[in-house]
Amino acid sequence: MEPIQNEIMYQVLVFATILAPIVTALMELLKRSLPRMKPYHALLSLIVGALLGAAAYPFTDFELTARLWAGGIAGLASAGLYNTFSSRKHPPDK
Repeated sequence: MEPIQNEIMYQVLVFATILAPIVTALMELLKRSLPRMKPYHALLSLIVGALLGAAAYPFTDFELTARLWAGGIAGLASAGLYNTFSSRKHPPDK
């Protein structure tokens, strides 16, 4: 890969890392507000992440496609983080 492509991908991943906790918080609000949407939480998380990435244009100088990618990655990461921690079993009592 060319150095310029590596730099852009690095910036997209850093931006996704910043967006992930924000998307997680927004999704937690939506999950509590819309309990009937449970089968669609992952898709909703992807959409919320992409919309949040697109709405972040004043804070970045990325193209729209890069912001959408970062938001989508953050949304999917958010869905995975929530599922990992919500399905975790507690250790047995001693």
